[in-house]
Amino acid sequence: MQMDTFVESIIEEDKRQFREDNQLNSLEIINTTNETPVIADFTEYSPLHNGHLFCMTEAKRMHPEALFVAVIPGLFERNGRGLPYIMTRHKRAQLAIELGADIAVEGPPMGIMGSGQYSLCLSLMFKALNADYIPRGYISDDPKFKIILDYINKGKGVAPKPYKIISMEDKKVLLEGKLNNDDYVIVSLAKSLTKINFDFKNKFIFVPRLENVSGTKIRELVSNGQVDDLDDMLPQETINLLKEEISLNHAPLHDTRAYSSLLNNVNSFSKEELNNLNLIDSKTVDNILSKRPFDSVDDLLDSITQGFSKHRKQRILSVLEVGIFKDEVHKYINNYPQKIRILGYKNKEVLNKFEHNLKNNLKGDNGKVWQ
Repeated sequence: MQMDTFVESIIEEDKRQFREDNQLNSLEIINTTNETPVIADFTEYSPLHNGHLFCMTEAKRMHPEALFVAVIPGLFERNGRGLPYIMTRHKRAQLAIELGADIAVEGPPMGIMGSGQYSLCLSLMFKALNADYIPRGYISDDPKFKIILDYINKGKGVAPKPYKIISMEDKKVLLEGKLNNDDYVIVSLAKSLTKINFDFKNKFIFVPRLENVSGTKIRELVSNGQVDDLDDMLPQETINLLKEEISLNHAPLHDTRAYSSLLNNVNSFSKEELNNLNLIDSKTVDNILSKRPFDSVDDLLDSITQGFSKHRKQRILSVLEVGIFKDEVHKYINNYPQKIRILGYKNKEVLNKFEHNLKNNLKGDNGKVWQ
């Protein structure tokens, strides 16, 4: 199967799953105590590198009694910046289990959401899992950012504002300027956890990021066919699986979109349909209508307005590619998570412990909590 056909098939299947999930109600939390403690780690693993492995190992070292649950996005295989992942979530989950995770569950469809929307979904997932510990790698060595981490460890909410970070408690400015994307995720997550009234005091495990490990550099070398040059940044298991997926034409996916669906949607959707897509603005819609038909994504990019986020254009491409409307996204978020979808597990013993936690803590439609 050609890679573009493979990607098109993923998008179509995930649209079906998204709309099926959207017919379900939210899981009901009936208890907030795990019999087996849970380390809940949101990481994209695109691909799983030595930095991810270091963070996982540190969290497990600190809490060996806990189940390490990797929350791996998700439907449509697009990250929070709107860019495709290097491999499918099922293969990323497989790697997580091979390298030490106990359970891997599916996270939200980040690529078709704004940062506040997917951060809220991640927080709701952590709440449903009743996360006892939340590991996060961080980059900044600014002493003021350490103050922010201290705030979060005390269970206090912080919020990102344009070019500053403030305390949600007293609106005090804690840090001026912009954060690296990974550090921004920490702040955004703390804000969302505060909004849903999840007590995260002393739950975060902040791990300094390893130097000389770059996901961007890794993906560049993989695109150039230099997988064997990555043994200083990737575990051998990641290298082996990448090679296997490449041989099947199932990787690297990060340079490929469902171009046929994307161009068909942008050239055929009515003005009303375009305006009803998630994240899209009226100026972009007017540009599309006046300049279409489009024969290439490069031409389309020029019609998408530049927002505050430098990732906006890629997010809009993902929304156009998938064709999911804003009312669908809002309903999905309001009912998230509808179920816990298990992508992988270490062995039957840990699966039983995890399912026991879910059974005691959650109630779902028709008694179904996990899949």
